[in-house]
Amino acid sequence: MKKKNRLCIFCGSQSGHNPDYQDLAIRLGRLAALHKIELIYGGGDIGLMGILANAALSEGGKVVGILPSILEKQEIGHQKLSELIITPNMHIRKSQMYEKSDAFAILPGGVGTLDEFFEVLTWKHIGLHQKQIFVVNYKNYWDPLKDLLSHILLNGFSNPNLKNFLQFVEDEKALFKELQL
Repeated sequence: MKKKNRLCIFCGSQSGHNPDYQDLAIRLGRLAALHKIELIYGGGDIGLMGILANAALSEGGKVVGILPSILEKQEIGHQKLSELIITPNMHIRKSQMYEKSDAFAILPGGVGTLDEFFEVLTWKHIGLHQKQIFVVNYKNYWDPLKDLLSHILLNGFSNPNLKNFLQFVEDEKALFKELQL
């Protein structure tokens, strides 16, 4: 049986002030469905997460949400997903998201998105996985993150290969062009 292409998306549980980021989530969700790429994400029906999931589902895509029980009410677990997995805590949630995914993409988001990004980057840095990590730097949202990573390298607080562990892409089209699932 051929391995499924599974892309984990980290993104905001809020929609943000700029509707362009919502449009990005819609386009990415639809494109994933059209390319038969299964989306793995945080399981919420709100914010960019919900927008992304609904866009993929509207095109017949498969979407798996993984939500910790503590956030089930707060993030309103999406009830129309292909599969919704409720975990007992955040650690198991992230672990399952990582295990079920073949690659990772980071869309605009907040501290939760950064937490997920830095954990998956750290795991790659120490050799726990070799999966691709993409930062979708749409409209330069993640420029401060790019600057921070350069600052860390410049000051000698990371392996010089850090830049090889992830790739910044401009938008969903560049992401799908670079994906090698």
